[in-house]
Amino acid sequence: MLVGLSGVMQLRSMTRASVILQKRRSSIYSKPPKTKIGPGQSFFIMSVFAFALLAPAGWILHHLPEYRQRPQPPPS
Repeated sequence: MLVGLSGVMQLRSMTRASVILQKRRSSIYSKPPKTKIGPGQSFFIMSVFAFALLAPAGWILHHLPEYRQRPQPPPS
């Protein structure tokens, strides 16, 4: 009984995996893009990405002396 149940569960998981793979494959395209991205758009996108990564670090580094001057909280 237990052997038959494990076989059914294994078959069920394999069919579920094949369905997931089939759905995943349907979203992958093998054709070249219909519209090409120009150098201006690429530069803009890379600039926004770089700003999004570097702005928080720059903010923290700029305000580091201000953070150091704050009084330490009393121990609780």
